[in-house]
Amino acid sequence: MILVTGGTGTLGAHVVPLLRRAGHEVRILSRGHGADLATGRNVDAALAGVHTVLHLAGSRTGDGDKARTLVRAAERAGRPHLVHISVVGCERIPVRTAVDRGGFGYFAEKRDAELVIENSALPWTMLRATQFHDLTRNLARGAARLPVMPAFAGVHFQPVDTAEVAARLVGLALGEPAGLVPELAGPRPYAMAELFRTYLRATGRRRAIVSLRGAGGAYRAVRSGANLPLAGADLGTVTWEDFLSTAAQSTR
Repeated sequence: MILVTGGTGTLGAHVVPLLRRAGHEVRILSRGHGADLATGRNVDAALAGVHTVLHLAGSRTGDGDKARTLVRAAERAGRPHLVHISVVGCERIPVRTAVDRGGFGYFAEKRDAELVIENSALPWTMLRATQFHDLTRNLARGAARLPVMPAFAGVHFQPVDTAEVAARLVGLALGEPAGLVPELAGPRPYAMAELFRTYLRATGRRRAIVSLRGAGGAYRAVRSGANLPLAGADLGTVTWEDFLSTAAQSTR
Protein backbone atom coordinates (compact mmCIF):
# COMPACT_ATOMS: atom_id res chain seq x y z
CA MET A 1 0.00 0.00 0.00
CA ILE A 2 1.36 3.42 -0.98
CA LEU A 3 -0.15 6.56 0.53
CA VAL A 4 0.05 9.76 -1.50
CA THR A 5 -0.58 13.04 0.29
CA GLY A 6 -1.75 15.73 -2.12
CA GLY A 7 -2.65 12.99 -4.56
CA THR A 8 -5.22 15.18 -6.33
CA GLY A 9 -2.83 18.11 -6.89
CA THR A 10 -0.66 19.08 -9.85
CA LEU A 11 2.07 16.55 -9.08
CA GLY A 12 -0.22 13.92 -7.61
CA ALA A 13 -2.26 13.82 -10.82
CA HIS A 14 0.87 12.42 -12.51
CA VAL A 15 2.18 10.27 -9.66
CA VAL A 16 -0.99 8.35 -8.79
CA PRO A 17 -1.64 6.97 -12.33
CA LEU A 18 2.02 5.92 -12.64
CA LEU A 19 1.81 3.94 -9.41
CA ARG A 20 -1.47 2.30 -10.38
CA ARG A 21 -0.21 1.38 -13.84
CA ALA A 22 2.76 -0.29 -12.13
CA GLY A 23 0.29 -2.45 -10.20
CA HIS A 24 0.49 -0.80 -6.79
CA GLU A 25 -2.41 -0.16 -4.46
CA VAL A 26 -2.67 3.58 -3.85
CA ARG A 27 -4.48 5.49 -1.13
CA ILE A 28 -4.87 9.28 -1.36
CA LEU A 29 -4.70 11.54 1.67
CA SER A 30 -6.53 14.78 1.00
CA ARG A 31 -9.43 16.76 2.38
CA GLY A 32 -11.57 15.53 -0.49
CA HIS A 33 -10.80 11.95 0.58
CA GLY A 34 -11.72 12.58 4.21
CA ALA A 35 -8.33 13.29 5.83
CA ASP A 36 -6.66 16.60 6.59
CA LEU A 37 -3.02 17.20 7.55
CA ALA A 38 -3.84 20.72 8.71
CA THR A 39 -6.17 19.47 11.45
CA GLY A 40 -4.99 15.86 11.82
CA ARG A 41 -8.46 14.56 10.96
CA ASN A 42 -8.35 10.85 9.96
CA VAL A 43 -4.58 10.93 9.31
CA ASP A 44 -3.97 7.86 11.51
CA ALA A 45 -6.63 5.95 9.62
CA ALA A 46 -5.10 6.95 6.28
CA LEU A 47 -1.73 5.51 7.36
CA ALA A 48 -3.06 2.15 8.52
CA GLY A 49 -1.29 -0.67 6.66
CA VAL A 50 0.85 1.69 4.58
CA HIS A 51 4.35 0.64 3.47
CA THR A 52 5.41 3.84 1.71
CA VAL A 53 4.27 7.47 1.89
CA LEU A 54 4.76 9.94 -0.94
CA HIS A 55 4.39 13.37 0.67
CA LEU A 56 3.39 15.75 -2.13
CA ALA A 57 1.00 18.02 -0.24
CA GLY A 58 2.32 21.57 0.04
CA SER A 59 1.17 25.15 0.31
CA ARG A 60 2.46 28.62 1.01
CA THR A 61 1.80 28.26 4.74
CA GLY A 62 1.92 25.51 7.33
CA ASP A 63 4.09 22.95 5.57
CA GLY A 64 6.18 22.32 8.66
CA ASP A 65 3.10 21.71 10.82
CA LYS A 66 1.59 19.39 8.20
CA ALA A 67 4.84 17.43 7.96
CA ARG A 68 4.91 17.18 11.75
CA THR A 69 1.36 15.78 11.81
CA LEU A 70 2.24 13.28 9.09
CA VAL A 71 5.50 12.19 10.72
CA ARG A 72 3.91 11.61 14.12
CA ALA A 73 1.14 9.52 12.60
CA ALA A 74 3.65 7.57 10.49
CA GLU A 75 5.78 6.84 13.55
CA ARG A 76 2.70 5.46 15.28
CA ALA A 77 1.82 3.42 12.18
CA GLY A 78 5.08 1.45 12.01
CA ARG A 79 7.50 3.88 10.38
CA PRO A 80 6.87 3.53 6.63
CA HIS A 81 9.35 4.87 4.08
CA LEU A 82 8.59 8.58 3.61
CA VAL A 83 9.40 10.14 0.23
CA HIS A 84 9.21 13.93 0.25
CA ILE A 85 9.23 16.47 -2.58
CA SER A 86 10.97 19.72 -1.73
CA VAL A 87 12.29 22.69 -3.69
CA VAL A 88 15.78 23.53 -4.93
CA GLY A 89 17.38 26.31 -2.91
CA CYS A 90 15.17 26.12 0.17
CA GLU A 91 18.20 25.67 2.43
CA ARG A 92 20.08 28.57 0.82
CA ILE A 93 17.41 31.28 0.65
CA PRO A 94 17.01 33.25 3.89
CA VAL A 95 13.41 34.14 4.74
CA ARG A 96 13.66 36.28 7.85
CA THR A 97 11.39 39.26 7.30
CA ALA A 98 7.87 39.98 6.11
CA VAL A 99 9.34 41.29 2.86
CA ASP A 100 11.21 38.01 2.33
CA ARG A 101 8.16 35.94 3.15
CA GLY A 102 5.90 37.93 0.85
CA GLY A 103 7.81 36.86 -2.24
CA PHE A 104 9.70 33.74 -1.20
CA GLY A 105 7.91 32.29 1.82
CA TYR A 106 7.32 29.03 -0.06
CA PHE A 107 11.03 28.22 0.24
CA ALA A 108 10.93 28.64 4.02
CA GLU A 109 7.87 26.41 4.28
CA LYS A 110 9.58 23.65 2.34
CA ARG A 111 12.69 23.92 4.50
CA ASP A 112 10.58 23.68 7.65
CA ALA A 113 9.03 20.46 6.35
CA GLU A 114 12.47 19.11 5.41
CA LEU A 115 13.79 19.62 8.93
CA VAL A 116 10.80 17.85 10.46
CA ILE A 117 11.41 14.81 8.25
CA GLU A 118 15.19 14.82 8.62
CA ASN A 119 14.88 14.83 12.41
CA SER A 120 12.21 12.13 12.52
CA ALA A 121 12.61 8.43 13.31
CA LEU A 122 11.35 7.48 9.84
CA PRO A 123 13.35 6.07 6.93
CA TRP A 124 13.17 8.84 4.34
CA THR A 125 14.09 9.97 0.86
CA MET A 126 14.00 13.60 -0.24
CA LEU A 127 14.03 15.09 -3.74
CA ARG A 128 14.46 18.81 -4.34
CA ALA A 129 13.10 19.97 -7.69
CA THR A 130 12.90 23.35 -9.36
CA GLN A 131 9.58 25.05 -10.17
CA PHE A 132 7.21 22.96 -12.30
CA HIS A 133 6.30 24.10 -15.80
CA ASP A 134 2.62 24.10 -14.82
CA LEU A 135 3.20 26.44 -11.90
CA THR A 136 5.51 28.66 -13.92
CA ARG A 137 2.74 29.00 -16.51
CA ASN A 138 0.31 29.95 -13.73
CA LEU A 139 2.72 32.69 -12.65
CA ALA A 140 2.99 34.01 -16.21
CA ARG A 141 -0.77 33.76 -16.74
CA GLY A 142 -1.44 35.76 -13.60
CA ALA A 143 1.11 38.43 -14.54
CA ALA A 144 -0.42 38.69 -18.02
CA ARG A 145 -3.72 39.79 -16.48
CA LEU A 146 -2.03 43.05 -15.47
CA PRO A 147 -1.56 46.00 -17.84
CA VAL A 148 2.20 45.31 -17.73
CA MET A 149 3.96 42.14 -16.57
CA PRO A 150 6.36 42.73 -13.66
CA ALA A 151 9.53 40.60 -13.73
CA PHE A 152 12.24 40.58 -11.08
CA ALA A 153 15.50 41.95 -12.48
CA GLY A 154 18.38 39.49 -12.52
CA VAL A 155 16.29 36.54 -11.37
CA HIS A 156 16.47 33.23 -13.24
CA PHE A 157 14.41 30.07 -12.98
CA GLN A 158 15.06 26.60 -14.36
CA PRO A 159 11.58 25.07 -14.59
CA VAL A 160 11.14 21.32 -14.86
CA ASP A 161 8.41 19.18 -16.37
CA THR A 162 5.96 17.84 -13.81
CA ALA A 163 5.77 14.43 -15.47
CA GLU A 164 9.55 14.03 -15.20
CA VAL A 165 9.43 14.87 -11.50
CA ALA A 166 6.61 12.37 -11.02
CA ALA A 167 8.56 9.60 -12.74
CA ARG A 168 11.59 10.29 -10.56
CA LEU A 169 9.49 10.23 -7.38
CA VAL A 170 7.82 6.95 -8.30
CA GLY A 171 11.23 5.39 -8.84
CA LEU A 172 12.36 6.63 -5.44
CA ALA A 173 9.19 5.40 -3.74
CA LEU A 174 9.72 1.90 -5.12
CA GLY A 175 13.34 1.85 -3.96
CA GLU A 176 15.07 1.83 -0.60
CA PRO A 177 15.32 4.95 1.60
CA ALA A 178 18.13 7.08 0.21
CA GLY A 179 18.17 10.33 2.21
CA LEU A 180 18.77 13.48 0.17
CA VAL A 181 19.13 12.54 -3.50
CA PRO A 182 20.49 14.65 -6.39
CA GLU A 183 18.31 17.62 -7.34
CA LEU A 184 16.11 17.61 -10.44
CA ALA A 185 15.81 20.66 -12.70
CA GLY A 186 14.79 21.56 -16.22
CA PRO A 187 17.25 21.59 -19.12
CA ARG A 188 18.35 25.22 -18.75
CA PRO A 189 17.79 28.45 -16.79
CA TYR A 190 15.69 31.37 -18.06
CA ALA A 191 15.55 34.98 -16.95
CA MET A 192 12.13 35.73 -15.54
CA ALA A 193 11.46 38.21 -18.34
CA GLU A 194 12.43 35.55 -20.90
CA LEU A 195 9.93 33.11 -19.40
CA PHE A 196 7.24 35.75 -19.74
CA ARG A 197 8.17 36.67 -23.33
CA THR A 198 8.05 33.02 -24.35
CA TYR A 199 4.66 32.62 -22.71
CA LEU A 200 3.30 35.67 -24.55
CA ARG A 201 4.53 34.37 -27.91
CA ALA A 202 3.05 30.92 -27.27
CA THR A 203 -0.35 32.34 -26.33
CA GLY A 204 -0.45 35.08 -28.96
CA ARG A 205 -0.76 37.84 -26.39
CA ARG A 206 0.84 41.26 -26.19
CA ARG A 207 2.05 42.81 -22.94
CA ALA A 208 4.87 45.08 -21.95
CA ILE A 209 7.26 43.56 -19.42
CA VAL A 210 8.67 45.86 -16.77
CA SER A 211 11.81 45.00 -14.82
CA LEU A 212 11.55 45.44 -11.05
CA ARG A 213 14.16 45.22 -8.31
CA GLY A 214 13.08 43.40 -5.19
CA ALA A 215 14.16 44.01 -1.62
CA GLY A 216 15.36 41.81 1.20
CA GLY A 217 17.79 38.97 1.74
CA ALA A 218 15.69 36.35 -0.04
CA TYR A 219 15.57 38.42 -3.24
CA ARG A 220 19.34 38.96 -3.10
CA ALA A 221 19.90 35.23 -2.68
CA VAL A 222 17.64 34.35 -5.60
CA ARG A 223 19.27 37.03 -7.72
CA SER A 224 22.61 35.34 -7.01
CA GLY A 225 21.20 32.00 -8.21
CA ALA A 226 20.40 30.31 -4.90
CA ASN A 227 17.21 28.87 -6.43
CA LEU A 228 19.11 27.19 -9.28
CA PRO A 229 20.38 23.59 -9.12
CA LEU A 230 23.78 22.73 -7.71
CA ALA A 231 26.50 20.95 -9.66
CA GLY A 232 25.62 17.29 -10.00
CA ALA A 233 21.89 17.85 -10.35
CA ASP A 234 19.91 15.71 -12.75
CA LEU A 235 18.40 17.61 -15.68
CA GLY A 236 15.14 16.84 -17.43
CA THR A 237 14.69 16.91 -21.18
CA VAL A 238 11.41 18.82 -21.64
CA THR A 239 12.02 22.54 -22.17
CA TRP A 240 9.75 25.44 -21.27
CA GLU A 241 9.11 25.92 -25.00
CA ASP A 242 8.22 22.22 -25.40
CA PHE A 243 5.75 22.47 -22.53
CA LEU A 244 4.04 25.59 -23.89
CA SER A 245 3.79 24.07 -27.36
CA THR A 246 2.19 20.89 -26.02
CA ALA A 247 -0.18 22.86 -23.82
CA ALA A 248 -1.25 25.02 -26.77
CA GLN A 249 -1.95 21.95 -28.92
CA SER A 250 -4.04 20.33 -26.20
CA THR A 251 -6.36 23.34 -26.08
CA ARG A 252 -7.03 23.48 -29.83
